[in-house]
Amino acid sequence: MRTDPTTKTNLTRRTILIAPAVASELATELECYGARVITWPQTQIRGPDNYEALDEAIDNLFGYDWIIFNTVHGVDYLLRRFQELEHRISELDSLRVCATSEAISRQLEESQVHVDVIPGRIKTEAILTALESYLGGRDSFRGLNFLIPRAAIARDSLSQALEDAGARVDIVAAYRTVARNSPTVVQLNALLAGGGIDCIAFTSSSGVADFAELFDTNDLGQLLADVTVACINATVAQKAADFGLRAHIVAEESAISELAAAIAEFFGSMAL
Repeated sequence: MRTDPTTKTNLTRRTILIAPAVASELATELECYGARVITWPQTQIRGPDNYEALDEAIDNLFGYDWIIFNTVHGVDYLLRRFQELEHRISELDSLRVCATSEAISRQLEESQVHVDVIPGRIKTEAILTALESYLGGRDSFRGLNFLIPRAAIARDSLSQALEDAGARVDIVAAYRTVARNSPTVVQLNALLAGGGIDCIAFTSSSGVADFAELFDTNDLGQLLADVTVACINATVAQKAADFGLRAHIVAEESAISELAAAIAEFFGSMAL
């Protein structure tokens, strides 16, 4: 896409949110169009503050019918704790296992954990449909016990959907996401809630996953409901869709400059 000189102020008074990994290059491009650019903070993954709930779940696996892994970190930290408590991985053989992505499935299989269901997409509807197909109907959920190891104890759409179908769900903190600049997360959440972000730009599939990890969610649709989503190519746009987002902008060529130009053109057309 050739830059049109008339678009140089198209992003004036627009705030664009970008990943820290591409902050320097993409910020420079966007600022040429007059944008205000902010980055979301880098994150680190650590063990939970307290292992009591995780240890109790591991020691009482016989009480569960299913375990659902929806992040690679959930696999890593749960299996690591298994070893620390001197449990055998074979103890998971008595449970049905759902891995919500191929990457999670590969990680489990490399650790000698069987996988029964791979929905292929991480959205709640896809997971529920895959489980329903495996079980033979929605009524089969009734009375089943599900364990979901993840970053936080907060309820989410998946656990709510399972409970609505009659299942019991335990969400156990297997790890925690620590932002290197935690006050920034609070400020960013306030900006998103208050309509202070006009656009979020994703330049990689891992960037989409990292942003979702920052807010401990597999469904970004509600968090970014009023934010324009821009992706550097169709592959990244598909990853965004897996997290409940529709890409409003997809660059014609997979390049930082093309993405910035596409964002400027999009907002320029809104002003016409």
